[in-house]
Amino acid sequence: MIDVQAREISERDLQAGMKLAHSEAIKCIDPQISLAKRAGKKKKEYKISLISDTSYEKIRTFSEAPIEEVFTDSSYGKFERGGALEKITQSVKAKLEEENDEDSLKFLHKAVDTVRKQVIRKRIIEEGLRVDGRQLDEVRPLYCESNTYPLLHGSALFSRGDTQVLCTVTLGAPGDAQRLDSIVGPPTKRFMLHYSFPPFSIDEVAKRGGLNRREVGHGTLAEKALLAVLPPESDFPYTVRVNAEVMASDGSTSMASVCGGSMALMDAGIPVREHVAGVSVGLVSQVDPATGDISNYRILTDILGLEDHLGDMDFKIAGTRKGITAIQLDIKPAGIPLDIICESLEPARKARNQILDRMDQEISTARGINDGSSPRLATLSFSNESLRKLLFHRKKIEQETGARVSISDGTVTIVAKTQEIMDKAIEKVEFLVGREIEVGRTYKGIVSSIKEYGAFVEFNGGQQGLLHISELSHQPVTKVSDVVTLGQSLSLRCIGQDMRGNIKLSLKATLPQPRIKKDLKNKDPLPSEVTGWAAVENMSSVDVDAQLSSTEHENGTTEEAAAFSTPSVIIRSAADCDAQDDANGSKKRAKVAKSSPRPNKPASECHDVRKATAKKATGATTKKTKKVKIEESVSNGLETSGSDVPEQSADNTSDQNQSPTKFQSGAMKLGDVVTAKVYQIRAYGLVLELSDGVRGMHKFEANGLKEFEVGQELVVKCSSFNAKGIPLFSLLD
Repeated sequence: MIDVQAREISERDLQAGMKLAHSEAIKCIDPQISLAKRAGKKKKEYKISLISDTSYEKIRTFSEAPIEEVFTDSSYGKFERGGALEKITQSVKAKLEEENDEDSLKFLHKAVDTVRKQVIRKRIIEEGLRVDGRQLDEVRPLYCESNTYPLLHGSALFSRGDTQVLCTVTLGAPGDAQRLDSIVGPPTKRFMLHYSFPPFSIDEVAKRGGLNRREVGHGTLAEKALLAVLPPESDFPYTVRVNAEVMASDGSTSMASVCGGSMALMDAGIPVREHVAGVSVGLVSQVDPATGDISNYRILTDILGLEDHLGDMDFKIAGTRKGITAIQLDIKPAGIPLDIICESLEPARKARNQILDRMDQEISTARGINDGSSPRLATLSFSNESLRKLLFHRKKIEQETGARVSISDGTVTIVAKTQEIMDKAIEKVEFLVGREIEVGRTYKGIVSSIKEYGAFVEFNGGQQGLLHISELSHQPVTKVSDVVTLGQSLSLRCIGQDMRGNIKLSLKATLPQPRIKKDLKNKDPLPSEVTGWAAVENMSSVDVDAQLSSTEHENGTTEEAAAFSTPSVIIRSAADCDAQDDANGSKKRAKVAKSSPRPNKPASECHDVRKATAKKATGATTKKTKKVKIEESVSNGLETSGSDVPEQSADNTSDQNQSPTKFQSGAMKLGDVVTAKVYQIRAYGLVLELSDGVRGMHKFEANGLKEFEVGQELVVKCSSFNAKGIPLFSLLD
């Protein structure tokens, strides 16, 4: 015999391996023969069959023609064919009883079986036709079905002709692995395939006893074939049990178990690399009586049970498209040439690929482990000190959650029926035992005490963390008890540790950022004269929030940004404003009221626009505010003055910083004091609306006033402009 377990070895490499092994094995034959001659005894010669030639010829004459008629009719099934042969036997028996031939009646069944064997083998050798009418390399009709029983972890039904096998898969925890009482080898086995051959599969009623050698051998062969494609234990720690139960048998049930088991593994969500299929190849040979050598032979693909019984070999070959994973060869003659064995690999490969194509049509990839009823499994690692705590609370966790908790070698394995039970069990374990604190990870905790500056939260196995008042919400919070209460359960994110090593927690980090709703349709359009800066409503939320964000430097320190980045001030001339109005198709620009008449200026006089950019010093921890420089240039040697900015006397200029003036569009300058209303209240500042609808911004100071109301009037001073041209105001007492 030949027995092989491999990891997708190619047919070419397998042939080379068998030839190498054969050349080494025959070296041991001559020493055995010489030893038998010296120490052994000569075997007695005896006749295998005790039936006389006369009785055999009489039985052959009565039964040969009816048997040929049965085997030439391909419409017969397994049981129908067996019933027809039984009728022929009874007919021959009746004739022998009429002749009172007692000697022939003693060996009737043996003689009829011999005639049947000769008829079948002669038809295959001479005509190339098989019992069921198939060609020599033809595979029987295939039927595949996965997810046969949805309540099970995995199930599949595979049929090839009259052979049918039902395979089911059960997943368990690593602790469910089979323990092996062996001196050598691994102590446990996490993958098991149990093959069952009940009597009803061959239409018999019999008592079901224990396992026999045939069932153990067939199950081991199918187990070796599937073991090559299983994922490693580190990627898939489940214990897997496949139960292959033969529902009907007509040859090659072990290879059908391989096909059904492969589909059931995928149905259970086990990430096997690809399908495994198996097929059995048979041989019918004709021996030369003079030499004893094989003179003629036929190789049969996918043999029937009858062809296995009457043929010369049963060559079971299982594998994937890439190569062979398992082989088992049984032969009946004294020997078969190795060349015939190697020749059998190619028709087996073609038949295996044909079966794999049909299996892929039913299920080609593993289902999600959470799609069906498969249990959920999680593996956690803890220190020995933490495991001592868990051993004390394990039974309590199992009773409260319904999950199974097993502990071994510094790891904790949790098995649950549903994801909800799994999450609850992991939460219990982490709360009782605790895990290593990771910045950025979310934890669940309970508020243990409330202070004026924040709340202390117990989480991660009894550890304490500080939830500062500034981390409660994206909006300003004046009182901690307005947001959290004593004993409340919260989901918090660890944001780091302070200088004393206390754990800092944040609630607002787990909350979504508030979005500012924009509604420009109901607002009055801004005057066309407002060209010095863009309205706040026209800014994207990203631009506004960017002004109030914190800055992280290369050295890892974090600081709040200055009020706003040093702006680039844009001052447009009257000509620029007129050109923009004409392009936009707007109405004629309203004239700005002048405080005093101005002398006529040449048309060539204009203002140059200069931008002052903010530069950031390398390695600095704070931002330096740059002064905005506005330069007026004179062309053609003419005298300059603000053509668009109203002229002011020295007295007006000195009084400007003391009392608010009426704001005029396009006339805002640094140091102007105006009256504005609170339009919006944000987390880091205010959005202010001036008299003609133009809006600006005010940033809250660290210890300044933060209690405002929408619509409240404030006296503010223009302190700077941001990069978008929006005025930035400071409050005046």
